[in-house]
Amino acid sequence: MTAPERRARLFRNGRNQALRIPREFELKGEEAVIRKEGDRLIVEPIRKSRLLALLASLEPLDVPFPNVDKDLPPLDDVAL
Repeated sequence: MTAPERRARLFRNGRNQALRIPREFELKGEEAVIRKEGDRLIVEPIRKSRLLALLASLEPLDVPFPNVDKDLPPLDDVAL
C-alpha cells in the first residue's frame, strides 16, 4: 500500500537544504542512505543487524554439512 502524496517545504539549515518529513512518512532508525535518480531523491533507512536477526531466528540444521571438497584435486595439484 502506497502512502498518499503530500507537499512538503524545502528550507535551508546552514549550508544544507533540508526537508521536513511529515509523521506519516517517518523512517525508522537513526541513519538513512540518500541518492539521486534523475530529478528524484531516494531516501532509504539503514536497518542494522537484519541479517543477524534472521540468522538467529533460524532453526539449527540436523544434517551434517556436505563435503564440498571431495571431488576437488588436492591443493598441491592446483596450478596458480
